[in-house]
Amino acid sequence: MNLKQKLILALLLLPAFAAHSQSITPAQIEQFKSLPKSQQEALASQYGIDLDSLSSAGQQSRRPREVQVVEPVSRMPEEEKGQAQEEKQQEQKTAAKNGGLKPYGYDLFRGSPTTFAPVTEIPIPSEYTLGPGDVLRIQLWGKENQNLELPISRDGTISFPQSGPMSVAGLSFDEAKQQITTKVSEQYIGVQVSVSLGELRSMRVFVLGEARNPGSYSVSSLSTITNALYVSGGIKLNGSLRNLQHKRNGKLVGTLDLYDLLLKGDSSDDTRLQPGDVIFIPPVGNRVGIKGEVYRPALYELSNEETLADLVQMAGGLTPQAYPQRINIERTNDDFLRIITEADYTARKGKNARIQAGDTVSIPSISDITGQYVEISGAATRPGRFAWMPGMRVSSVIKNLNADLTPVADKRYAAIVRTDKATDRVSVLNLRLRKAVQNPGSEFDIPLHEKDQLLFFSDAGKVQGGEEGRNYTRASLFTPVLKRLKSQATPSSPQKTVRITGPVRYPGEYPLPASRQLSDAIFVAGGLKDSASLYHAEVARYTADENGIGKTNILNVNLEDAMAGNGNLTLQSRDRILIKSIPDFAKTSTIELEGEVRYPGQYTFRDGETLKQVIERAGGLTDNAFPRGAVFTRAKLRQLEAQRLREAEERLQGDLLGVQLEGDGVGGQSADRVQQVEDLLGDVQRSRPVGRMVVDLEAVLNDGDYQAIRLQDGDSLTVPTIPQSVTVFGEVQFPTSHLHQASLTVDDYLERSGGPTRQADESRVYVVKADGSVMLPEESRWFGGRSQKLEPGDTVIMPIDVDRLNQLELWTNVSQIVYQMALGAAAVGNL
Repeated sequence: MNLKQKLILALLLLPAFAAHSQSITPAQIEQFKSLPKSQQEALASQYGIDLDSLSSAGQQSRRPREVQVVEPVSRMPEEEKGQAQEEKQQEQKTAAKNGGLKPYGYDLFRGSPTTFAPVTEIPIPSEYTLGPGDVLRIQLWGKENQNLELPISRDGTISFPQSGPMSVAGLSFDEAKQQITTKVSEQYIGVQVSVSLGELRSMRVFVLGEARNPGSYSVSSLSTITNALYVSGGIKLNGSLRNLQHKRNGKLVGTLDLYDLLLKGDSSDDTRLQPGDVIFIPPVGNRVGIKGEVYRPALYELSNEETLADLVQMAGGLTPQAYPQRINIERTNDDFLRIITEADYTARKGKNARIQAGDTVSIPSISDITGQYVEISGAATRPGRFAWMPGMRVSSVIKNLNADLTPVADKRYAAIVRTDKATDRVSVLNLRLRKAVQNPGSEFDIPLHEKDQLLFFSDAGKVQGGEEGRNYTRASLFTPVLKRLKSQATPSSPQKTVRITGPVRYPGEYPLPASRQLSDAIFVAGGLKDSASLYHAEVARYTADENGIGKTNILNVNLEDAMAGNGNLTLQSRDRILIKSIPDFAKTSTIELEGEVRYPGQYTFRDGETLKQVIERAGGLTDNAFPRGAVFTRAKLRQLEAQRLREAEERLQGDLLGVQLEGDGVGGQSADRVQQVEDLLGDVQRSRPVGRMVVDLEAVLNDGDYQAIRLQDGDSLTVPTIPQSVTVFGEVQFPTSHLHQASLTVDDYLERSGGPTRQADESRVYVVKADGSVMLPEESRWFGGRSQKLEPGDTVIMPIDVDRLNQLELWTNVSQIVYQMALGAAAVGNL
């Protein structure tokens, strides 16, 4: 098999062995197709190859690839994002200088070129001029079937099989098609022909000036100015969209106004390019801005447009909400000052108003709704404005309290804010909401006027934490109404507000009720609480005497009669209503009885009741009670002890700093002093106030001459059982409790606890008796000194020696505070 036969075989096996197709050149394929039809069919029959499949495979292999020439800005490579960021900043600066307006039209071609491959997927026009590099696809069928692809050579000819060269360069596609058809009909009998364009030639053009990526680009021979702009990535913000120049050989061929394409869809000036053409983008021309009620607010570049109507048309026209009679035009005058002029767009003169470079046109809007509505605000299911019709009542808007109001709404009361058309003054009508909805058409179902505003409030008892109903309180919804009432007040028409305080559900300032009745004012405030006194109320009224000097009068009111409608009091402007509370309403004072009481528990006592009376109510003490060791605590004393602890801690912290500064920081006595103060400070911080008050419970119960103890809320009495021990506390070797023995003295108990420590102060030993009183054995004449016998429940305290420290009095007092509180807590905790 010779080389030609191998080539033919490889081509025939092309569909079966696609991998070999990469080594077959288009010239070899054309060589195979140039063989006579009979030889092609003989080879195909010999090797079992379908010529149709070969032809279709060849056509598929020659299908041009779709090339993504321009990458959108959002998918730019990292190295090109810097340019996009700079452009974005420039755009933001431009918008900031022009009231937020951005230049119009620059996003159309914005992108980043990714390849210089020409775009070939463009419809071929019939007037397309053929040139070197174009490929003609010719299909012959009938007596003879062939598919030919004939490239146009550099000399402008194609090589037609079995015929000489044919010149087609410079002809239009229709002309070339007609010549080829004529030639086939003359040379081939019984053969028909179809001619189409295959691959197109590419050409290089230049995009210069204010382009985003100026330079030379390889484009298809069918490309137009807009195709080249798209390939180059678009136009900078400072480039013109109205005067794109198409140049050829240094001469201006034509200009393109992109606004014709953007605003009208007119591409008639988008001329086709030729090799070496230049697209020059000059700097932007005069710009004006338009904002407000137009469809496309932006900055627009001017060309031949000079009137306001031209600008509005470029911006898409006015919206239905535009108010055309007073259009503002802000411009710079000859003195370089910004001035404002107006134009009536409904008049011919206004439409023909001249616009200048740098103007900013503002199209105002009409009012949202000018009339024929009522408005619902607050805790309603569907707040907003609704159509008003004559004869409409509250029940026409709110038909069902549960469906039309939110769950947190106050369904008893609502307000109607009404504006007088003639005077523009505001008044408030109080609405008994439940009665109005349940009795349509009744006197409670108030007729609504045009532009009435219905306020629905939230019920504080229904609002949970974080719910939206918190924004619908009486205070929040009435605030703008009260401001208007105060602003419209005059000497002849005083401010129509009242203030109500005391036990009402929503105290505060409210509009003066139209009825001027006290009962209506209380109803607006949510009604009375159960702690309100029905016998006494006060109305403070500001008046002026005959000399015009202001004064305040206090009016006493029987609230029960006023609520029943029997009172003759009429409220006036600025009245201040005080609802008085029942004295000590629902006030309960309790005392806690614990320990060896017959019936322990929490007892409520009357005002002035004594401790003895409450103990008697509790059945007295049990047989095991030890009244001398009873611990009586009071909440007020506990607060005082807590304050003393805080003060002691603050002073000790200051003394600790002083001791640390006085020492040399190297062991010895200074270190001991620091450690002692730190230990004392720790004791203070760990101590908890008890609030114990020393009482002789046995005398309280049995001695009629003993001072009676009047109880206070929060008092507590703990009666222990009969003790059998004596406790040794403080600076001893082993602080503990010892079994009481009548023969043992203070020194005996100290000795049994190991004696004093090195830090003890033996001269200040004291004894805390079971009832909380303190005895000093060294100073008591009748106590008998430290050889005095102790009783069960007593506690011996060995204090710390503070003579070696600086702040003797302070630290002594602090240590005593700590020990006393510890003893009180221990007495209560050991019961």
